[in-house]
Amino acid sequence: LDQCTVEELQSLLVGNFVPNKYDQRKQAAELCAQHLRQMKEKKLGGGSRLDVVSAFKHRWQLPLDAEKTLRALSHKDLRYVINTYDGSQTLQEVIDEASINEVFDDETAENAAPSRSGIKVMGRFNRLELIDPLADCAVFGDANLTFSLNLAAHRKDFGHVGRVIATTFEEVETLRERYKEIDESIRILEEHHAEVYHGVDCTRIALDPRFQGMDGKLGAVYYNFPHSGAVQGFFDSNPMVNWRHENLMRLFFRALRHFMKPGGVVKVASNSGAVGVRYSFIVGGAIENEFTHTETMPFLEWHLHRYGRSYGDRRDAYKRPDAKNNQSYNAQNANADMVYCFAYAPTGAELGKQPVRFPPSLEVLRQCKDGPFKNLAPGTPGRLNLAKQLHQRFLKEISGTHVG
Repeated sequence: LDQCTVEELQSLLVGNFVPNKYDQRKQAAELCAQHLRQMKEKKLGGGSRLDVVSAFKHRWQLPLDAEKTLRALSHKDLRYVINTYDGSQTLQEVIDEASINEVFDDETAENAAPSRSGIKVMGRFNRLELIDPLADCAVFGDANLTFSLNLAAHRKDFGHVGRVIATTFEEVETLRERYKEIDESIRILEEHHAEVYHGVDCTRIALDPRFQGMDGKLGAVYYNFPHSGAVQGFFDSNPMVNWRHENLMRLFFRALRHFMKPGGVVKVASNSGAVGVRYSFIVGGAIENEFTHTETMPFLEWHLHRYGRSYGDRRDAYKRPDAKNNQSYNAQNANADMVYCFAYAPTGAELGKQPVRFPPSLEVLRQCKDGPFKNLAPGTPGRLNLAKQLHQRFLKEISGTHVG
């Protein structure tokens, strides 16, 4: 409750929610956090498939008849409406403008097939990864670099001149212990004129000297299956640790603002049922930082989905990646994996400091009855020592050490 906003507390006061004290799996705190999260997610739309028209309709709270009209538009007209509509005119006025608007540059991928179905062409455009050929792109948290290899080969085949910047959170020495092929992957990436950076915290790239001079140069950014790291004994959904995952997404999108080109795309892949980094953390963190949610597409429909997924931790030392049929990672239902797509749309307004969730206090940790504290009797030295250890770790994380 200490972490709640005034709006969230008010919804609890006026609502009739009561945590089920007979729940066999979750404590009252976790049930309360789940309820508040669901209330927030109702405003953001669902976490599963959401095409460009549905995302646009939800963003502007348009009626059903407007959605029906948009779905009938050609590619040229639909793209014009989505790029131009800002609420200052009626939707029909913008549609009328689109019908008389001429395409002056028909050499770009965005202007291809102007008379075809808009909903189909724009969906295809996102899935084929037709990004800006001149702009640099960055991949964050790519543990074994197999996604970066896919992306670099894709850009080379398309004749792109923009760089691929592949990053890993761990240092290369740790990666060599987990992935015997890592040096070969780095060599191939460099042959494709990619740059590989290790030890990159995606929430603190503004402080990383390797990213100096890259202001406004990124045309595309990718972060697949983000996770802030497990805390032994706790499920990711537990309020004692779940704040870390929300902060990861908020700080990730805030860090990107300085480096993205206006109109640049960001794609974050995650499972729609993930309980750590919830889809609402991804979409909410993006919207807070002026990244427009343009589409949610199934991961398996994405042109770049075939790569060797990994856990990104020490388990990878004995669970080898296998890119065939995307079977390297089976901890979640692959059919529920989604790619959340965003476009950077800065307004020039001053956003102020990024709100974050703060960690539990030492006293709250000491009284915790979940996770590793479950079998520790109250007042025992073991319980107090564990609480102190976790509190120190959380203080380091909230101050920027090992966040992400």
